[in-house]
Amino acid sequence: MTRDLRPLAVFDLDNTLAATAHRQHFLERRPRDWDAFFAAAPDDPPLDEGVELCLRTARECEIVYLTGRPERCRRDTERWLADHGLPEGRIHMRRNRDFRPARVTKVELLRGFAEGREVRMLVDDDDLVCDAAEAAGFTVVRARWATPSAELKDAQEREGRT
Repeated sequence: MTRDLRPLAVFDLDNTLAATAHRQHFLERRPRDWDAFFAAAPDDPPLDEGVELCLRTARECEIVYLTGRPERCRRDTERWLADHGLPEGRIHMRRNRDFRPARVTKVELLRGFAEGREVRMLVDDDDLVCDAAEAAGFTVVRARWATPSAELKDAQEREGRT
């Protein structure tokens, strides 16, 4: 097996490649129903703009998926990516019980990737993640093709759940 030395292109999943609007209602109740929110992820429709960018970028870059989804969602996530024809790539998921904000965990991982490889770009919908990645010197493509969810943004920042 040969090592891929192409630059890395790092893609978020929720609201970048996968539309989460159909499961947002699980976050609008109190307490939030995280189990149901993540259980509904296999039914996410793909976001054409994100998928097309990922496929196009895969011609020049190795694709890495960086998501705030918890590790327990790995099997469903792998299946969803394959079912929607996305390129194979390593999937980095939030460790179970790690509730730090995505802007912290994702930039930490990006820095680790950059130690051995060029990180060509991060594609993400979360403005706080994008701002932090840009401040750390990474090139960012802001995924603005999904309908933003105030509940999801709040959960990402305050609860570190996705």
